[in-house]
Amino acid sequence: MTFKLLQILSAYFELTKPRILCMVLLTTALGYFMGAAKQGSWSIAIFLLVGTSAVCAGAAALNHYLERDIDQQMLRTRNRPIPQGIILPNNAMLFGISLILFGVFILCWKVNLLTSFLSLLSAFLYTLVYTPLKRLSWLNTTIGAIPGALPPLGGWTAATGEFSSGGWVLFLILFIWQHPHFYSIAWMFREDYKRGGLKMLPVVDPDGRSTFRQINIFAVFMLLTAILPFVIGLSGKIYLFGAIALSILFFLSGLKLGVSKTIADARHLLQNSIVYLPALLILILLDAKF
Repeated sequence: MTFKLLQILSAYFELTKPRILCMVLLTTALGYFMGAAKQGSWSIAIFLLVGTSAVCAGAAALNHYLERDIDQQMLRTRNRPIPQGIILPNNAMLFGISLILFGVFILCWKVNLLTSFLSLLSAFLYTLVYTPLKRLSWLNTTIGAIPGALPPLGGWTAATGEFSSGGWVLFLILFIWQHPHFYSIAWMFREDYKRGGLKMLPVVDPDGRSTFRQINIFAVFMLLTAILPFVIGLSGKIYLFGAIALSILFFLSGLKLGVSKTIADARHLLQNSIVYLPALLILILLDAKF
């Protein structure tokens, strides 16, 4: 009985996609503390993270629900809670909707209306636009990058109550970064995505020419975008030099993948992207110009 309960609780936790949730919370916190300029309220920050985590977790659960048929077909997702029969589809749907409503309520009540709207918009775009678009067009990656980039902007609006350049720069960094990150994943698992009927770019572009071109284009955009915190006075020269060095290394790993087209180099690019973003955000914090 106890084991069964733990299995069910673990399955519900898996529905929330905890790794994505952690990244969302970190970028939301960054946006808040950069926007607050050392004048932020810890109570607002806590309510912001609680509300944001609930909305993000709810959207993830709805993604599991909407893609349950695809998950059954793909090797990397067959063991998820719904395909395994641990959680019934309708229960996952109700779980996701409840979390989103709770999170939006908390954000609206304890933070501000603008931040709650951005959080709801993120959930809407992720579940009702990006998720179905994966079956229709390779442009799903770009569309999906929008809700993925909204958390730091939401953190910024929670602190300031308005849109301003600092928040939009943080949004752009997350938006651009997601393209090389997810294209490397799509290249690694292109056969699995094809099996699931998803129109990821490496599926519709089997030779990889367009995929690697997109990776290189967005890696260049990443270099240009990464210097914007310095340009608008959000961070100083230490950040600038660090951002340029990190972005060049990131770009070179993308070039290497374009030449080799191997899974090993795709994995290397993915690993670099996972290191790159936290390193860049840490540099922004360490050299912030409040």
